[in-house]
Amino acid sequence: MSTVLLVIGVVIGVAYIYRHIVVKGERCTSQARLHGKTVIVTGSNTGIGKTTAIDLAQRGARVILACRCKKRGEAAVEEIKRESGNNQVVFMQLDLGNLKSVRSFTETFLKSEPRLDILINNAGICLQGQTEDGFGLMFGVNHLGHFLLTNLLLGRLKECGASRIINVSSMAHNFGKVDFDCLNTNKALGLGTSFIRVLQIYCDSKLCNVLFNHELAKRLQGTKVTCYALHPGAISSELGRNTSLFLQIILKPITTFFFKNTIQGCQTTLHCALQAGIEPLSGRYFSNCTVRDLYAKAKDDAAAKKLWEMSERLCALV
Repeated sequence: MSTVLLVIGVVIGVAYIYRHIVVKGERCTSQARLHGKTVIVTGSNTGIGKTTAIDLAQRGARVILACRCKKRGEAAVEEIKRESGNNQVVFMQLDLGNLKSVRSFTETFLKSEPRLDILINNAGICLQGQTEDGFGLMFGVNHLGHFLLTNLLLGRLKECGASRIINVSSMAHNFGKVDFDCLNTNKALGLGTSFIRVLQIYCDSKLCNVLFNHELAKRLQGTKVTCYALHPGAISSELGRNTSLFLQIILKPITTFFFKNTIQGCQTTLHCALQAGIEPLSGRYFSNCTVRDLYAKAKDDAAAKKLWEMSERLCALV
């Protein structure tokens, strides 16, 4: 019995250390104030997007919540205003799965907002399906919508001097691939609706985020705009809200205990958006508020350029 109790005690101790040291992670230490600055955060009505927006609003920024759902977006505006004490929080409707919506959003933004200092491409889904334009849903929302949004806003970012673009990816990109033949044939990163296929296509879309960031940095050379990709950590958030109820119930104890909460999960986003002196690291990938090395496939110049050029054609930018 004493041996069993000892083993249980060790397991609990290890779990406690993991929970409070490994899971907790590093925090953004920047004390930057953002009065007079404007920030866009996509997917900011929930999860790490919302906690990111709260922090930026607390620093005095004018924060644009770019979200698909008007009801949830407006509710998030009121919550963020209360939490931050900042009334400069605005909802603007954006459906990243509809390129017409992306163009409408940017047109409205550019007409109504004179500044853009930080663009945070945060929104993401893990769900198979099709966008309004016939693209695979995860390719369309996680990559293509943000690709078009960023390109349409680049002019304003450049006008505002030292500005930043943050691309929220995931360590899942390590397991991804970009099947250009499938993209050409099906306008999707992959086909199939099984759990394994959906997870694989999600990984593929996160690799697209990192490759986009890699090529974007090259194209921003000579400007004062910098860009960064990141892994926020394993987050207990609403990303999996579209999975089966059974799977959500099974995973809940694991995600609650072993995953970061949304405040912990937004720290690397904030670090990339705010930390002074990281401009020479434009195009790099961060995790736990630290720059990390990438596997060769995630910094492949040819693949990144090919993805960019294909995305330009699909978005009718050329």
